[in-house]
Amino acid sequence: MTGEIVIIGGGVIGLAIAVELKWRGANVTVLCRDFQAAASHAAAGMLAPDAERITDGAMKSLCWRSRSLYPDWTQKLENLTGLKTGYWACGILAPVYEPQGDIKDKGESPAYWLDKTAIHHYQSGLGSDVVGGWWYPEDAQVDNRALVHVLWTAAESLGVELKDGVTVEAFLQQQGQVIGVQTNMGIIRADHYVLATGAWSNQLLPIPVFPRKGQMLSVRVPDSLPELPLKRVLFGDNIYIVPRRDRSIIIGATSEDVGFTPHNTPDGMQALLQGAMRLYPELQHYPIQEFWWGFRPGTPDELPILGTSHCANLTLATGHYRNGILLTPITAQLIADLVWEQKSDPLLSHFHYSRFQKQPSTPMLISQSPVSNPQSPVPSDALSLSKCPQSPLTIAGKTFHSRLMTGTGKYRSIEEMQQSVEASGCQIVTVAVRRVQTKAPGHEGLAEALDWSKIWMLPNTAGCQTAEEAIRVARLGREMAKLLGQEDNNFIKLEVIPDQKYLLPDPIGTLQAAEQLVKEGFAVLPYINADPMLAKRLEEVGCATVMPLASPIGSGQGLKTTANIQIIIENANIPVVVDAGIGAPSEASQAMELGADALLINSAIALAQNPIAMARAMNLATQAGRLAYLAGRMPIKSYASASSPLTGTIVS
Repeated sequence: MTGEIVIIGGGVIGLAIAVELKWRGANVTVLCRDFQAAASHAAAGMLAPDAERITDGAMKSLCWRSRSLYPDWTQKLENLTGLKTGYWACGILAPVYEPQGDIKDKGESPAYWLDKTAIHHYQSGLGSDVVGGWWYPEDAQVDNRALVHVLWTAAESLGVELKDGVTVEAFLQQQGQVIGVQTNMGIIRADHYVLATGAWSNQLLPIPVFPRKGQMLSVRVPDSLPELPLKRVLFGDNIYIVPRRDRSIIIGATSEDVGFTPHNTPDGMQALLQGAMRLYPELQHYPIQEFWWGFRPGTPDELPILGTSHCANLTLATGHYRNGILLTPITAQLIADLVWEQKSDPLLSHFHYSRFQKQPSTPMLISQSPVSNPQSPVPSDALSLSKCPQSPLTIAGKTFHSRLMTGTGKYRSIEEMQQSVEASGCQIVTVAVRRVQTKAPGHEGLAEALDWSKIWMLPNTAGCQTAEEAIRVARLGREMAKLLGQEDNNFIKLEVIPDQKYLLPDPIGTLQAAEQLVKEGFAVLPYINADPMLAKRLEEVGCATVMPLASPIGSGQGLKTTANIQIIIENANIPVVVDAGIGAPSEASQAMELGADALLINSAIALAQNPIAMARAMNLATQAGRLAYLAGRMPIKSYASASSPLTGTIVS
C-alpha cells in the first residue's frame, strides 16, 4: 500500500500503530483531541494476562503474544529515543483471603501456588488474613505514562505528523469509502484511516464501545526506607498495587458505569484505600502523591474491536478495556500488517466488529413484499382510480409507496413492535440514535430486530437540546445506517428540543442544525412547530421535507394546528409530513385529507391497547385520507341540497 494514513486517536494504541507504520515506510498523521486526556495516562501499566485469569481462548492468545513482544519492543523504542519505558519483568503476586480447594495448574503459562507460610516469606508485609496466593513469574509491568511519552517522542523523531488539539467530528463517506474526516480544523483527507479513539469511539461510529471510569491514586515510599519494600505487583480482589522503581506505588482501580462523569469521589478513594491497606497494611503510613481518573473503552464482551470495518479504507483498533497497555505492541503489529501489507492474522477474526451484529432472538415479522411493490389502497375491481391516480411518495429522490411512517419507541416488547411495524405497512421507520447507542430500555437489540433490507431507516436526533448536539448525533446516525447495510442512506429526522416539559422544538436551533447538515449532504427531515415561515425557510436552505406537529408530541390531542398546517401545505414545494399528536385513525385520515404527503405516528400505535390492530387501522386511515384528498371532497354549502332529483316524481 502507498499513500497517506491518518490515525484518529493519540493515545498509546494510536501512537504505537503510527510508529509501527512509519517504521515500515508509511506516511502517517495522528489526530489527537487532547493528548493528556488519553486513557493510557490513567492506567497502571500491568502486563497481566495470567493474573487477570483471561478465559477467552483468542483473547488469551492475543495477550500472551503481546506480552512476549514487550522486552524487544520497549528496547527498540528506548534505543530510538534515549528514554526509559519503565518495563520491568517483576512478576505478579495474587494473594487470596479464602482457602483454595483443589489447587491445580493454571494453564499453559507458568503459575505457582504459594501457601500461607510461603507467600508471607516471599513478600513480607502482606495482610495477616492472606492465606496464600498465586505467583505469575511471566507477568510484568511498564510505566504507562513513560511509555506514552516515549511513543510520542519516537513518532516525532521518525517524522510522524502529530496534530494535537484536533477534534474529529465525523467521517465523510461515499460508496463504502471514507473520503475525509470533518474536524474542528476543517476536512482532512487521506488514503486510509485508523480509528483508535478508545472510549470516545462511538461518538464517531455506532459500535458498542462505552466508557468505564476508573479512579486511581498513588502513594510514595518514604525516603527513610533504604530499600523498596515492595518489588512485585500485588493483584488482589478488586484492587491492585503496582510498585515503581521511582518509589511511587500505584493503587487502582474502580470500575464505574457512569459515562464520562469526571473527578475522584470520596467513595471511590475510600474503597481503593481500604482494599489496598487490607492487602498491604504498610501503605497506611505512606504519603499520598496523587489522585486521578480515566475512562477505559469497554465493550459488551470485554474484548477489543480490531480489524476491517464497513468501509474498505477504515480500520478499527479500539475497545481494549482493561488491557490497552498490555495489547499495545500486538495491536500495532497486527494493524500495521493489515493496513500496510494487507495481511490479516487469523486471530483478528475473533475481534471483528461484526460479532455484535447478531440475528434477532425473535423471528422477524416484516412483510416479505419488496419495497418496490405498491400497496393497493382498495381492491382494483371495487373502484376505478383512473381519475385520481396514486403517485408514490418521493423524499430526496427516493420513492416510497406507503405514506405512513412509524417509530420504534414506547412498545411493551420488541415482538409487539415488530408485529406493529408489519401491520402498519410502513416502509420508513424512525430510530432514536442515542437510545440505541445507550441501549435504553426498549431499545436493546433494536438494530437487529427489523429487516433493514426492506425497511428504510430514518435515524432521529431525539434527546438533543442544542444544534451542535443534534449535528453530532446526526453524523452518528448516518454511520449506523451504513453499518446496517443502507450505504446510500443520508436521511436524518432532525429534532432539537431543549424544552423538557412540553417537548416543543427550538426553531432557531433547528434552522441552524439544518443548514449545517444540508451542507454535509444529509437529507434533512426537520421536526418543527406548525410555523409557515419557518417551514418556508427550512425549504429554502435545502431540507428534504418539513414535519410540523399536529399537537404536542405523545399527547394524542389530534389536530390542533390545522390552519397553520394548511398554509404550510399550500406553500410547500417539498413533502409535508404531519408529525406528533395524532391519536386516532380519524385524525390520521383528517390530516391526509388536508393534503399532507405523509404521517409519522408512534405513540398512538405503541400505547394502544392493541398496538397491532391500531397499526393496521392507521394504515387504512392514511390510505383513505390520501384517496379522499385526491378524489376532492364536495363543496360545503350553507343550505340543504336533496340527494335525490325532484323531477319525475309521482304526484298524488
